[in-house]
Amino acid sequence: MSWFHRNKSPRPILECIGTDMHCHLVPNVDDGSRGVEETVACLRAMQDAGYKKVYITPHFTFPRYPNDADDIRQRFDALQREVESYDLDIRLAGVAGEYQIGDKFNELVENAKCLKVADKYLLTELSLHQRRMGVEETMFNVMMKGYDPILAHPERYPYYNINSRELSNLKEQGVLFQVNVLSLAGFYGEGAMHRGFEYIEAGWVELLGTDMHNTMYAKALTDACTNKKIEKLLSKHTFMNSTL
Repeated sequence: MSWFHRNKSPRPILECIGTDMHCHLVPNVDDGSRGVEETVACLRAMQDAGYKKVYITPHFTFPRYPNDADDIRQRFDALQREVESYDLDIRLAGVAGEYQIGDKFNELVENAKCLKVADKYLLTELSLHQRRMGVEETMFNVMMKGYDPILAHPERYPYYNINSRELSNLKEQGVLFQVNVLSLAGFYGEGAMHRGFEYIEAGWVELLGTDMHNTMYAKALTDACTNKKIEKLLSKHTFMNSTL
């Protein structure tokens, strides 16, 4: 595999964010990193972009990625030990999960088996293709179990927009929203980019995440650090990443 090679370090415009709370850098557990070397290459790009701390969030999507919390913890601990041998100025702060609301999700929540960001926040996602009914009730149940839910990348769900009643209701419920930095750079297309900016300008977004998967994403993050529109947005809005 050819790893991402940086021609030059980007300006660290994401230093004001400081902590990434959504990425897929535990090797070989989902569609993210394929090995320690790729994880390290991604971490270097994140470090150069200004990040100091990272929570890694593997997919828990059944049946595609039927991950087990104990196994993921062990793999993360092993990764931490391996990364220590590299010259990095970015810390692996913890491991959580990105849980798709679908089969087995309610069972995991009921049994309190979910891995949380900063021991508090439950990162959730929806299908990128099909609207799911009952999401508000599901989020209510999540809160009743003591989790603070985060909805990952709402800008990537094409069936939602700023006028969606369902999305507005989730916001009123107290669900936190996390937009992908790369969405703002057009990585997922113009629709996601426009929705991402729109949700942030509306005051709906508490968190930004890289959703880093591999070295292709690392290169896109490096390129995003030259994006003047993103830099201007970061100067205008405050996010809660630094509190994690």
